[in-house]
Amino acid sequence: MKPNNFAMRDWHLEHVEKVILRYMKGISPDASSFEKRNFKKYSTISSCSKQIEYDIKHGVTVQEVAELMNKIRNDASYSEERQNQDALQRLDELERQLNSPKKVDW
Repeated sequence: MKPNNFAMRDWHLEHVEKVILRYMKGISPDASSFEKRNFKKYSTISSCSKQIEYDIKHGVTVQEVAELMNKIRNDASYSEERQNQDALQRLDELERQLNSPKKVDW
């Protein structure tokens, strides 16, 4: 029997999808001050990329993240999210952020 090193891998994959969609959608114009504060804290490009990198450390592969982004771009179930041009630009930004080389501190 093979041990499961990443027992919550499926949860982390779902979390990556939620993080990407939350960043793509942005914030509603009639958001409360609490929602604006949370959005500013948890939905910036750096915060989203850190959350996705954390999920990658816990079993999600980079290939799965790329496939998920491709699915969001092309699948009919995400057509509502793609209607907004700003959402597609944010998805491009996030993809560039994740694909950029990381700085290593020695």
